[in-house]
Amino acid sequence: MTLRRFVVSVTTAADGSATAYSPYLSGYLAQIIYAKTDYANGVDFTITAEATGETLWTESDVNASVSKSPRAATHSTAGVAALYAAGGTAVNDRIALARDRVKIVLAQGGNVKTGTFHIVVDDGR
Repeated sequence: MTLRRFVVSVTTAADGSATAYSPYLSGYLAQIIYAKTDYANGVDFTITAEATGETLWTESDVNASVSKSPRAATHSTAGVAALYAAGGTAVNDRIALARDRVKIVLAQGGNVKTGTFHIVVDDGR
C-alpha cells in the first residue's frame, strides 16, 4: 500500500461559489480532508469523480476542518445490494478512481475565501 496526498486549494468567487479539480488520480480513495482557512461558516460541498459523476462526498453547512473516508455501497453480480445477513446493513467498500479527477464544487463559501482539500489515494505501488 502506498498512500499519496494531492492538495487542492479552492478560492471562491464573490458569490461564494467555486469549482476546482484535482490532478488525474488512479487508485482507491482513502480520505478527503477539508482544512478550513477562511470559508464562511455553512459552506456546502459536492465532491464527485469528474468522469463518472460518482458522489465522493456531499455535505451542507460545514463550519470546521474535517476528515472523511468515503465508501460506496457494494452489489452482487446480479446487481442486488450486498447486505450483512443479520441486520440488512449495506456492505461498503473503497471507491476506485481510474485516471479520473476529483471535482470539488462549493456554495456559500463567502466572498473570495480560500480552503484546502487533501485527497489521499492508495495507488498500490
